[in-house]
Amino acid sequence: METYCGLTDTVLLLDHYGEDSKLLHQSFRSAGFTGPVIVIEDNGFLPEDVISAYQFFCGDFRKSSKTPGKARYFNQINVPDYWEISGSNSDGKVYDLHRERGRIFYAEPKHKRLVRVVDWMDERGTVRSSDHYNHYGALYARTFFNKEGKRFCKAYFDGEGRETLLENFVTGDIILNRAGRVYVFKSKVELTLRLLEELGAMESRIFFNSLSTPLFVSERMPEGRKEDVLFWQEGARNDIPGNMQLILSGQSRRAGRIYVQKKASYEKLVRLGASGEVLSPLGFVYGYGRENTFQNKALICTNSDRIEKCEELIKALPRMHFYIAAITEMSSNLMSLSRYDNVTLYPAARMEIIDELFDTCDYYLDINHETEIVSAVKQAFLHNQLILGFRQTLHNKLFIPAGHVFDNHEAMIVFLNRIMDHEEMIREQIDLQKREAMSEEAAAYAALLK
Repeated sequence: METYCGLTDTVLLLDHYGEDSKLLHQSFRSAGFTGPVIVIEDNGFLPEDVISAYQFFCGDFRKSSKTPGKARYFNQINVPDYWEISGSNSDGKVYDLHRERGRIFYAEPKHKRLVRVVDWMDERGTVRSSDHYNHYGALYARTFFNKEGKRFCKAYFDGEGRETLLENFVTGDIILNRAGRVYVFKSKVELTLRLLEELGAMESRIFFNSLSTPLFVSERMPEGRKEDVLFWQEGARNDIPGNMQLILSGQSRRAGRIYVQKKASYEKLVRLGASGEVLSPLGFVYGYGRENTFQNKALICTNSDRIEKCEELIKALPRMHFYIAAITEMSSNLMSLSRYDNVTLYPAARMEIIDELFDTCDYYLDINHETEIVSAVKQAFLHNQLILGFRQTLHNKLFIPAGHVFDNHEAMIVFLNRIMDHEEMIREQIDLQKREAMSEEAAAYAALLK
């Protein structure tokens, strides 16, 4: 975990570190931003250059001799004697004879089976506590639940296992034990303000991505010029949030601009009347991996044999070679597709193989049912693959334009036959794909830092 001491005039303040937060973080870094990136909620698997508002006060786990040093595999959690741990590629379970006593939740990507949270249940099957593990393999927090299964507090530990923070979910209070003294914060806002104070960032601009805690932190900062910025990342909705109206109307103490990061959300806000100089669209900076080869190679990543109209596509498009990869073994139904000359199967594929397929294929077909693996649609987008899918199988709409989504396989076949072997047409469709995803240049973010 890096620390910063008054070396920047801008702080990036994020609520949770989900996919959109990660993209915003990467966009700023690509533009040369070197300031602190702070996340209110910690999931235990934050990048090294991201500061957690909670873990900052618990110290650096890398410096503790009690920390394993790497994330725990699902069967490395501590359980009582004779209890059994089992796991799949989606989750794990703990049994006392035939009674389920624990559920293991993995960090992404789930197929690596690295432990993020373990829920512990009583004899009635009610969750009574949750153990939270970080990417160093340390138990960094524990959530406690009442007999109705509702959480009431969460304790955070330092690298030596000592309780450092205690958050009461009923009152909102957060108690910090530090250097022999006890500090009481009335909310996450107060805790975050204390963190900013210790970083020497109380005079900094705040770039934030949520109308909840990050906005409230901005409003509590010392008043100055209206240079704080909201990066709105939610999907389209039928109203303008009240806290957003505070900024749009000029009533915010510090926030003076809103960048909307999803096209449908921006268009909806404009239709609702939220326009003007305060509001504008701004997508993400994507680091694209490779140049297209245009060899009519299509990739499908799946963990089941339920691939919509797969055989029909294979037979109708003999000039297209289909590469089908799974991180698990394949069923006999899927393996039978190897009888076609234009099909190559990769059961139980290693990540090196899957990475190579993203580098060499021209198309990604988002046509598998069940869950998405290896963030395949996003990876295809970053590798300049043309992404096509069926309406009933889409996994990530952000990266697939409406014109690349089909109701039936006949329409997809017509589309592919029209553009195959026409490099310029394929490039046009990939450019459309980028525009619809609001792909930005790093210069757009660099301009915000001036």
